Amino acid sequence: MKIDSLRRYLLALALLGTVAACSGGTEAAAPTPSKAAPPVAAKPKVLRFTGIPNDNTTELKAKYTPLADHLSKQLGIKVEYVPSADYNASVDAFKNGDILLCWFGGYTGLQARNAVPGARVIACGKNDKTFHSYFVANKSLGIEKSAEFPMALKGRKFTFGSASSTSGRLMPEYFIRKLAGMSPKEFFGAEMSNQTSHDKTAKLVEAGTYEAGAMDYATYDRMVKEQKLDPDLCRIVWVSPEYPDYHFCAHPLVDQLFGAGFTDKLQEVLVAIQDPALLAGMNRPEGLIPAKNEDFDTLRTAALEAGLVR
Repeated sequence: MKIDSLRRYLLALALLGTVAACSGGTEAAAPTPSKAAPPVAAKPKVLRFTGIPNDNTTELKAKYTPLADHLSKQLGIKVEYVPSADYNASVDAFKNGDILLCWFGGYTGLQARNAVPGARVIACGKNDKTFHSYFVANKSLGIEKSAEFPMALKGRKFTFGSASSTSGRLMPEYFIRKLAGMSPKEFFGAEMSNQTSHDKTAKLVEAGTYEAGAMDYATYDRMVKEQKLDPDLCRIVWVSPEYPDYHFCAHPLVDQLFGAGFTDKLQEVLVAIQDPALLAGMNRPEGLIPAKNEDFDTLRTAALEAGLVR
């Protein structure tokens, strides 16, 4: 057989074999269908919030968890309270979007809104637009309470609250500069000393570790009421002029995650709270009222004078 004929013959045999394999009596095994990957459950959207830190995180969790449960029920979403180590941690978490609702002090709220365009003040206590600080002193100083700025504190061992606290640092520093005509360093003769919370400031002055200090009036009043502070040992010597302070601030991601207008709904739910236990947990027994960014802009002047913002 010629070579070309042989090639054609062998090719024909190969083709016949292929057809037989496909259509003969024995069927080729059907390919095993691949198993579909199980659907990935959508990660639940959670609105996390935090409050003003103090030294007792267990106490804060006990107070704020019921508020989270209430908001979850009223809003139809999962709301979770997240404790914060300090003021700076609260601001950082808000900036990163890890916290979407925060109970800020005036200065920390200012920091947060500067860093997060679109952040909104939505509510505050009825008395938070007319807040004030207490200057307190240990009984041993013998300083009496007065309507006049306590110049007798000059040169005393003094402690402020957190460096980021409105009522414990920003406004007390502003009033010292304005009314004493000196910086805190010049007035007290030493660099600023700061604490992590108002509770700690009060207890250090009560113990005499510091002769005097500045703190949030609401914390002082609460501690005295709960018999956690002796007002005879830690005495109020001056009440500052009024200024705006604490407020709830919402991240712009709230509307992006939960739908347009959700921030307004959140505001309505907060302002509608009447449960005494929930309001007591926020130390706002008088209730909450609507608020907006412009209500707190006066703090910028004080922060500028103290060199805390640019």
